[in-house]
Amino acid sequence: MKRFLLALLVLSSSAFAADEGMWLLNKLPHKLLQAKYGFAASDAWVEHVQKSAVRISTGGSGSLVSARGLVLTNHHVGADMLEKLSTSAHNYIESGFFARQASEEVPCPDIEMDILWTIEDVSARVNGAASAAKSAAEGNDARRKMIATIQDEAHQKSGLKCEIVTLYQGGAYHLYSYRTYTDVRLVMAPEKGIAFYGGDPDNFEYPRYDLDMCFFRIYEGGKPLASEHYLKWSANGTQKDELVFVAGHPGRTERLFTVAHLEFLRDVVYPMALRNLWRREVQLASFSGRSEENRRIAEGDFFGAQNSRKARTGILQGLQDGRLMEKKKAAEQKLRAAVAANPEWQKQWGDAWDQIARAENAYREFYARYTAPGVGRSGMGALFGSGRDLLRLAEEKPKDSASRLREYGDSRLPSLEVRLLSPAPVYAQLEIDALASGLQLAAELLGGNDPLVVKALGGLSPRLCAEKVVLGSKLADLAERKRLYEGGKAAVDACKDPLIELARVFDAENRVLRKRYEDQVEAVEREAYAKIAAAQFAVFGEELYPDATFTLRLAFGTVKGYRENGKDVAPYTDFNGLYARSAERKNQPPFELPERWVEKKAALDASTPYDFISTCDIIGGNSGSPVINKAGEVVGLIFDGNIQSLVLDVAYDEEQARAVSVDSRAIVESLRKVYELPELAAELTGKVGP
Repeated sequence: MKRFLLALLVLSSSAFAADEGMWLLNKLPHKLLQAKYGFAASDAWVEHVQKSAVRISTGGSGSLVSARGLVLTNHHVGADMLEKLSTSAHNYIESGFFARQASEEVPCPDIEMDILWTIEDVSARVNGAASAAKSAAEGNDARRKMIATIQDEAHQKSGLKCEIVTLYQGGAYHLYSYRTYTDVRLVMAPEKGIAFYGGDPDNFEYPRYDLDMCFFRIYEGGKPLASEHYLKWSANGTQKDELVFVAGHPGRTERLFTVAHLEFLRDVVYPMALRNLWRREVQLASFSGRSEENRRIAEGDFFGAQNSRKARTGILQGLQDGRLMEKKKAAEQKLRAAVAANPEWQKQWGDAWDQIARAENAYREFYARYTAPGVGRSGMGALFGSGRDLLRLAEEKPKDSASRLREYGDSRLPSLEVRLLSPAPVYAQLEIDALASGLQLAAELLGGNDPLVVKALGGLSPRLCAEKVVLGSKLADLAERKRLYEGGKAAVDACKDPLIELARVFDAENRVLRKRYEDQVEAVEREAYAKIAAAQFAVFGEELYPDATFTLRLAFGTVKGYRENGKDVAPYTDFNGLYARSAERKNQPPFELPERWVEKKAALDASTPYDFISTCDIIGGNSGSPVINKAGEVVGLIFDGNIQSLVLDVAYDEEQARAVSVDSRAIVESLRKVYELPELAAELTGKVGP
């Protein structure tokens, strides 16, 4: 037994010698930080960082950077709002947006910004609800109802947005309560030509020359938010080998998954996802090529497909790397051996890995059908999603909150209303294209003679069916969505809107397959991973970080280059490199400099650091996260990782994987000398500069 524990502890300590970890703010590795970097994160420091970090509903992170509610994030995180605020006459994605005074800051239609206020461990209460369950499925139902009950109680008591976060895939449950803001206004965004300089060819690459930034402002009671907590700006930026931190909301990782679970991702999930992304990317390229207006309204969807395709390609390549999988197998075997060496542990936890293997085998049997558009959760366009929400709300709201589908519980309705009742424009031609794509894919996956497909298409081709349904629907009208939402079941039942009727075609089977997934897969995984988490804590101790869950985490690392193809890659780029890159590529798209960047070249200090890399552990969802120093000052803005970082979903690698950030010095230099926004620069830095 001692031999097994010693081997595992050596494995654990060697793993954490690297700058690995997306750490919970209420469970930081204080001993590791002190031992490796001599840094002690005080409670006040942690609270200040926590209450300065922002989660953005468009799928990214941000931070408060002034006492007047100013929020810094990425251009690509704000792009959804830029699209919705744009028109054919004013394309803010292409030309940028610049509010030079408060009256010019534009309200955003359907964005939420969340600030994590309190954290409470409710594991005992959630797990206690399942203590008398006779099966994994029964226990899962009991936990789900208790989660909804706790969330609703906390929301009613505090008025905050309350979410229970499942950690360690079921090993712990924490209640996160957020201050949520919906009065958010756009302040500044540069042109896409500089924010996404180099386009898809440079995406996930390094060196980079991107000014991927965007500014919003939170308002409360019609006035800029008086921010008690916000991050001050570093006057000096960073230097090589300096310790830095990233406070953000990484989306999802699978590092703690068992080998059987990873093999299921490798052989089933990611190949299907990539096939679907490739086809959608080609379809959107075709749609965008038909007109300039089509290109404008589909730009965000097209970028999303490209970005997701490239990211998932990197993850799949990691899962197909035999060396990585052998390391996963070795680590799993050692943990299982330690459990087996202790009779009590073996009795409690020994069957967990086999349980998960059986769950993934069960999921293989219906995965393709459950994830097909229509039957699955997405892939049919935004209007279809609104139709399905209205249909399901009509069925779910009459139930008590704890008995509803989880996304329709009382604590979640405010966020649902923001999305469902958004005044943002709806483009019929894009909705037709998305719905036609989804219907065609469903027919391919399920078969043209499948009764569900036959009923959905109604004898038409996917394209003609989509045209008939979208053009015949009234759901693009906000007033109609509001009428149906407020009218409830009676109004929805009486409505024969074709989008709602199409959603009704798929709804019954979706509910059946969803229940099958919850009972045969989710329930088993939660129970088994709770056992594995307990085993890991017993062997490694409590300083273990959970997989990412799009909730606030703190990562740390150093500003550091790497070697690639036998050459050193320097940690910093500068404005000189930007202009050299443009000249090298003959200033042709996507390496064409925006006009103002050509005109203002002489005004810039060309040696100003532009982008930099660090060993900080990040993943999708971290976009827009602040990079801060030990003093809690902003020194950078996360916007990407290099190509070697794509494997971080499943395993950390410090040798070449790097987080890519915009340098704080480049942000201020460009605000002052390119965009001539001295007031904004002064708000960031606390002083007016030349």
